[in-house]
Amino acid sequence: MSTTEVILIDNVPGLGAEADVVKVRRGYARNYLLPQKKAFEVTPAALRQLDNLKKKRAEREGRELNDAEELSRKIGKAHLVFTLATGESGKAFGSITAQDIVHRMKNELGIEIDRHKIALERPIKDTGEHEVAIKLHHDVTAQFRFDVKSAEARKAEDEPAGEHPDKKRRGFFRRHKEEKKEE
Repeated sequence: MSTTEVILIDNVPGLGAEADVVKVRRGYARNYLLPQKKAFEVTPAALRQLDNLKKKRAEREGRELNDAEELSRKIGKAHLVFTLATGESGKAFGSITAQDIVHRMKNELGIEIDRHKIALERPIKDTGEHEVAIKLHHDVTAQFRFDVKSAEARKAEDEPAGEHPDKKRRGFFRRHKEEKKEE
């Protein structure tokens, strides 16, 4: 098979980043890279443009690194509390997955992260404080701390001290109607 050299204009997963000179098969270059404007052929004129592409790549990588560091600081300061349904023996019925963490971070903190960047070996099924590594950039990893509490323990915290825990709570309107009937 014959190969040809091309200069990548854009990041191509599995092949290289912009401003890389790579050898690919002619058919791949002719049918995919060149028509999609992801690369151009190596010519003397193209080699002169290579410096400009390298400058743009360095600027982009610097910007991405700064954004990742800033996001890492935000994540380091953040602290969320997850509730997990547990039985009487303390055994969890559900689990907290990377997808759950991503949804909560997006909804409560306004931070959008790809779930694949969260290094979660297995879903979390126990209560307590947990720490998860989030790989934001190849040089930046953030540590995200969060608490997992039992749903029953959470209800006990939210309930006022004066009320009996077995007493049924009624909505305001239903209570109001019952009071009118008694009168």
